[in-house]
Order: sequence, then structure tokens, then C-alpha cells
Amino acid sequence: MKVFYSDHFVLPLPEGHRFPMVKYSMLRERVAESGVCGAGELRVAEPVSDREILRAHHPDYLERVVSGTLTEKEIRRIGFPWSPRMVERSRRASGGTLGACLAALEDGLAANLAGGTHHAFADRGEGYCVLNDSAIAARAVQDAGLVERVLVIDTDVHQGNGTAAILREDPSIFTFSIHGAKNFPFHKEESDLDAALPDGADDTEFLTALEAGLEAALDAAEAQLAIYLAGADPFVDDRLGRLAVTKRGLAERDRLVLEACRDRGIPVALTMAGGYARNVEDTVDVHFQSVRRAADLLELERDLARGDKRARGA
Repeated sequence: MKVFYSDHFVLPLPEGHRFPMVKYSMLRERVAESGVCGAGELRVAEPVSDREILRAHHPDYLERVVSGTLTEKEIRRIGFPWSPRMVERSRRASGGTLGACLAALEDGLAANLAGGTHHAFADRGEGYCVLNDSAIAARAVQDAGLVERVLVIDTDVHQGNGTAAILREDPSIFTFSIHGAKNFPFHKEESDLDAALPDGADDTEFLTALEAGLEAALDAAEAQLAIYLAGADPFVDDRLGRLAVTKRGLAERDRLVLEACRDRGIPVALTMAGGYARNVEDTVDVHFQSVRRAADLLELERDLARGDKRARGA
């Protein structure tokens, strides 16, 4: 399976910063050791261009990001100190999602070991999100004439408020978010479909709501591509999650989403979104099992296709 990464483009953070930047390199190393990728399939993400960014973001916001003229309030809202490396990392993280979308349209499944920056609005960033990779990538593949309709399936514990706002007036991209009702962002936007969960929701509550919402979203979206944000932060021991979903429950989440899309013939680009477990290895475990599940499903599909080909040849 083709997998894109951008952790070599380090966003420097002050000591003690609570964002677990190390998770990205740990995840890439885990993927590299696992055999998930064939030769040449673990790829450095290309940066998105200004033209690609401007399909989702306002020109004046992009200019402030690139030139380093964001206000102090804007920088506080994003949560990262500005630097040229922050800009490059943000371009590469979005480029990884675009690369995964293009690869998924070829192969059926692909992954970005970053992305899911769903709190970035057209005119501002927030919540550790500078550029909205889902909106950028969806509109890039649409502009290239590769698809007409896209579904964003957002299972991060925090609502995809920026994605919902950017795409609110766009009937060609359907947004579905399942998230904590009382968690950040405290002012929710309106996705095409929202499933808000109470604090402490466990595997059963989470998966029941997901299954119902997923079916409704797939019916309504009539999508030719899905972007799946497989956040690790619904995990029970996540510092910012406030839900009680286990690793087993999150593995079942991945199965439900990926198999539902497969059953409808919809390619899936997988992104990582958030994860803030007290032990960063738990976050990496959850992210890796999402990638592993996608790779296993893709291999199964290829095995079935090879079997069909041999049967026809016989």
C-alpha cells in the first residue's frame, strides 16, 4: 500500500509543548518495519502549491502564513510558534493527503501518516491546524477531473469544524463528523451530518453511532472518493479525548469504515488526525492499527482479484 510521510520536515516546538510531534516519526518507523509497504511505496509527501491551497483558503490568510505576519492572536489560536519550517511542514502534511487521494484512486486504499488538520478554516488556523488538508485534497482531485463527489469521514474526537465551515456551501463534498459533544471546539460548526457523543461514551455507544451515521453519510454522499480521518484521540487514555473507546473498539471502527467503503466501491485515503495519549506509544499503536487494517484489506482485494484472473484464465 502506498503511504506518505512528512515527519522529516520538523516543526520545531518549545520544550514542554504538549503536542506529541514525535508520534509521526515513531509511526513511520513502525510502518517501515512492518512490511505494510512494498518497494517504493513509503513515500515523502510533496508540498501542496499555493494554487492548491487557495481552493480552500483565503489569499490574505495564506499570505500571512507564508510571510510570517500572523498576529499573536492567530498564532496562539493555532498553538504552534511560526517558523518557515512550520509552513513547509503544513504544506507537506496536506500534500500527503493529496498524494494518498491520488494513490487511492489508483489502488483503492492509501494513507498519509499525518494530516487530518480539520480545525483550519478558510481564513484562520486553530487547534494545531494551519491548512485544511481534507478540503485542499478534495478540491484538487475534483479540479483534476478525477472525481465529482467526495465524502469526508471524520472520526477524530474533536469536531471537524474548519472542514465543515469551508465546505458548508459545497454540495459536492459531504462532511460527516462523529465527536465528543462537550469537547473542543466549544462552538461547533454544522457538518452535513454530525454525531455528538457524551463524555465517557464507550465502545458500544461509539460504534453504534458510527455505524448509523456512516450508513446515512454513504447514502447521502454518493461519493467516488472518501477521506477518512482515523483520529487516535477517542482512546480511553487520551489526555484530550474524554471518551472511553478501547484499542479494540478503534480497530472495529477502522473495519466498519473501510469495509463499508469497499462494499460500495469507494476508494479511501486514510489520514491520522489527532492523538494525545498519556503514553505516546498508545497513540502510535492506534494509528498503526488503522494503517495495518487498510493494508490488509487492500492485500485481500488484490488476492481476490488475482484469484478471479486465474479462474478466468483456466
